[in-house]
Amino acid sequence: MKHFLDPTDFTLQELDEVMNRALDIIANRAKYADVCHGKKLATLFYEPSTRTRLSFTSAMMELGGNVLGFDSGQNSSASKGESVADTVRTVGCFADIIAMRHFKEGSAQVAGEFSPVPVINAGDGGHSHPTQTLTDMLTILREVGRFDHLTIGLCGDLKYGRTVHSLIKAMQRYEGNRFVLISPVELRLPEYMKNELGDNYVEVTTLEEAMPLVDVLYMTRIQRERFHEPEQYERLKNSFVLDMPKMNLARKDMIVLHPLPRVNEIAMEVDPDPRAAYFRQVENGKFVRMSLIYNLLNWQDKPRHIEHPATPTDKDCTNDRCITHTEPVEKRAYTDANGVLRCYYCDHAF
Repeated sequence: MKHFLDPTDFTLQELDEVMNRALDIIANRAKYADVCHGKKLATLFYEPSTRTRLSFTSAMMELGGNVLGFDSGQNSSASKGESVADTVRTVGCFADIIAMRHFKEGSAQVAGEFSPVPVINAGDGGHSHPTQTLTDMLTILREVGRFDHLTIGLCGDLKYGRTVHSLIKAMQRYEGNRFVLISPVELRLPEYMKNELGDNYVEVTTLEEAMPLVDVLYMTRIQRERFHEPEQYERLKNSFVLDMPKMNLARKDMIVLHPLPRVNEIAMEVDPDPRAAYFRQVENGKFVRMSLIYNLLNWQDKPRHIEHPATPTDKDCTNDRCITHTEPVEKRAYTDANGVLRCYYCDHAF
C-alpha cells in the first residue's frame, strides 16, 4: 500500500504531482471542497502538537472529510500497553487514512507494515518529519521558484532535529544543492547523513559566517524534549539567535524558514522583514497536506518507492530511541550508499 513515511517514499515525479496539486488547491479552493466527502482521517498523536495536528484536521475538513483520533498517548489504549501495530490495525477499521506522530523512532515504519489504510508519518521521535518537509518544499517553490542549485543553511539542533533530517533527504535529490550546517559541536548532523551528502556541505560555528552564503536559512529550536540531561539543554539553548544585525548580512532575496514553535532563536524584530517566510510556511502546510491526503487516497494501488530495500537481520538496533525495543517486529536492516549496515526502522548504524 502507498504510505508516506519518509521523504524518499515518493519519486521526484510523485513529489512534483503533490506540489502541483497543492498549487492547484491554492488557486481553486472551491474545486476541492467535497473531494473527500464520506472519508475519515484518523490523527493518532502520541506526542504534543499544535501546528501539525491542526493542519491535518483543517486540511481534511477543507476537503470535505471528517476527522477522529486522539492528541495524547495517555488518551488512548497505549496507556494500557497496546502496541502501535495493534492500534493502527484497529483504527484502520474506522478510518480511510491515518496521520500518526509518535515519540519512538521508526514507529511510522511499524504503522505502515500493519495498517490496512494509508499511513502518513507526522513525526517519529528525532528521526523524520516528512510532511513538514513537503511544507518546506512548497514554501521554497512559492518563494524562490525552484528546488535545484540552492545553498541551504540549517541552523540549531541538527542531531535530533527530525525536520532537518527530512529536508536534507529530500533536497539532496535535486541537482546542484549545497548545505551549510550551523550548530554547536554537541548537536552536529549525524555522521551517516554527512556521508550521504558527500562534498556538498560545509560546517560553520556562527550564523555570521553563513548569512552571506545561503539562499534559504532553515532555523530550528534546541529541543528540550530530546535531551536526557537537562544541564546540557540549558547550556546549549541560546547557541544561535537570528536578529536584525545578522539579517543585514544576508542577501536581499534570501528567505528564512522555521518549522515552529520557536522559543528565542528568531528575535521578534525579524518578523516584519519580507524575507521572514515562516508564517507563510504554516499556511502552506495546510495546502500541501490537503494535496497529500487527496493523492494518497487516490494512489492506494500504486507501489511504494523503496530507496533502500531491507532484509532480515539477527542484530539488535543500538539506538535506545528505536521502536524495535518496544514493539514485537521483525529485525531488519539495509545497506546505505557507503556500505554501512543500518536499522530499517530508525536508520541508526549497527
